[in-house]
Amino acid sequence: MKLFTPLRLGELEFKNRIAVSPMCEYSAKEGHPTTWHLVHLGSRAVGGASLVMTEATGVQAIGRISPADTGIYLDEHVDSWRPIVEFIREQGAVPGMQLAHAGRKGSTAAPWLGGKAIAQSDGGWTPVAPSAVAFDNGYPMPKEMTLAEIDGVVRDFEAAAQRALQAGFQVIEIHAAHGYLLHEFYSPLSNFRKDEYGGSFENRIRFVLRVAKAIRELWPAGRPVFVRISATDWKEGGWDIRQSVELCRKLKELGVDLIDVSSAGVVPGVSIPVGPGYQTEFAATIRRETGIATGAVGMIMEPVQAETIVSTGQADMVLLAREMLRDPYWPRRAAQVLGQKIKAPVQYERAW
Repeated sequence: MKLFTPLRLGELEFKNRIAVSPMCEYSAKEGHPTTWHLVHLGSRAVGGASLVMTEATGVQAIGRISPADTGIYLDEHVDSWRPIVEFIREQGAVPGMQLAHAGRKGSTAAPWLGGKAIAQSDGGWTPVAPSAVAFDNGYPMPKEMTLAEIDGVVRDFEAAAQRALQAGFQVIEIHAAHGYLLHEFYSPLSNFRKDEYGGSFENRIRFVLRVAKAIRELWPAGRPVFVRISATDWKEGGWDIRQSVELCRKLKELGVDLIDVSSAGVVPGVSIPVGPGYQTEFAATIRRETGIATGAVGMIMEPVQAETIVSTGQADMVLLAREMLRDPYWPRRAAQVLGQKIKAPVQYERAW
């Protein structure tokens, strides 16, 4: 069963092909993770996943989705992350941090509070974007970024990666999907600039390539760098799989180790054929045409389904999100279904 065979990327070995996908918890305080995050992420490490990713973690205060998102934009955040990292590693899992900037989808409330714009008087801010166009009705109007602000975000991604390294993280993932800032730049549906960051394909991908290059040069050579992309906008005239393949070729040349392949998020109201494994073919296409390792994500729920994805070469890893919320011990259940044995924590061995 390939799902439970090790995967080596760089000098790092993952004990199996199951990863916990980044999932926002909206439970941080001034960017600091709390005991909620220790239990949430720690329990999934106990559950047997080989890689446990943090939620989208802001590289700037205004790069958070909501005021309750985690951050790594202050030196003080490092100490808040360390005990979480240490616990994950003690369980034999790899701790990974997803670095993010929400762009025009920032300054919004948690989903259970409505998810729409927060006034500055209530702790909100003016978000930034490639162009001054709001995501949707009820979302804040962003400010178009200057060239100096673009340079500043690149530096802040780099500084955030340095802090993540100090906290002990072993994998960095650059969040360039789901309609957040880097995706906003490469999608023609949200980028209407007339300068060197807008218009042509080469101009629209310039920002994400700068961020990837800066982080890859800073991050230790033996430790993997992932990039999460939206492989398609699911809308005519938007970003698509052919552009994704070309972007991934360039990311591979920069030394990126794995592409975490998701989709959509840059514009509202699109029709998405959601169903089991509906994004997996994008991961398979990118893997086949570029030779870079890929991770499949999206409605991966059943052990046999996950095993099929990796054993048939569609992806090198599966990243589970909502299924891991439903069952933090999904990898242990998958092992049982597939007839595999994985070691339990010594505290739990009597249950096996």
